[in-house]
Amino acid sequence: MVDLKNARILISNDDGIDAPGIKILERLARTLSDDVWVVAPTMEQSGAGHSLTLRHPLRIRQRDERHFSVDGTPTDCVLLALQQIMRDSPPDIVLSGINRGGNLGEDVTYSGTVAAAMEATLLHVPAIAFSQFFSGNLIDWSIAEKHLLPVAETLIQTSWPEGVLINVNFPEKERVGGARIEVSRQGQRKIGDHIAERLDPRGEPYYWIGAITSELPKDENADLRVIERGDISVTPISLDFTHYETHAKLTKAFP
Repeated sequence: MVDLKNARILISNDDGIDAPGIKILERLARTLSDDVWVVAPTMEQSGAGHSLTLRHPLRIRQRDERHFSVDGTPTDCVLLALQQIMRDSPPDIVLSGINRGGNLGEDVTYSGTVAAAMEATLLHVPAIAFSQFFSGNLIDWSIAEKHLLPVAETLIQTSWPEGVLINVNFPEKERVGGARIEVSRQGQRKIGDHIAERLDPRGEPYYWIGAITSELPKDENADLRVIERGDISVTPISLDFTHYETHAKLTKAFP
């Protein structure tokens, strides 16, 4: 279990080092420990997933003693933080976010915020990803600000095994009586068409990947349903992607 009072905390995200969400997360983290470091992308990297930059060199720019920007992905940031910037004294825990928008259902496979936590987990550092869901044009950070610390403290005091990260999503509005914290499962939407085709001035087509139209899953414990109810979703995500039932079936098929 991490001793928060003496913990070294690394913060990253995918919205970029100047995004409002990471500034809120840093401010909250500083109430837990005075040893907080920020290593985050120079520019927004939303949708980067768990991608590494392999075809061009990366540059680290130091803003002050404990703030660094990297011209790469969230995965690059965490990797460079642990193996370069903080290699002589690595963090005890990594906090990623707060993402501008939810990371629910299949979002976790695209999310740079979740990927930062994933990279830390692969490097044997416990990690939590935080996201603030919103559906309109303006985002209200107040629910994340209100609930993040109690959620984080409980998670860290409880601990979890290696190879697992924690994905936390805050609802846009709390249910009547206040948001509950629900340990949920990763949901799966029924996804509709979200590709928009346009023509440029020369008549050539181009495409925008737009908002996903989808139907919510029937499973009431799915993260998507939890957020819809106005509750806080806490989902443990395993990095072991093996489907063991199919593994057993295939083992019999290939004796």
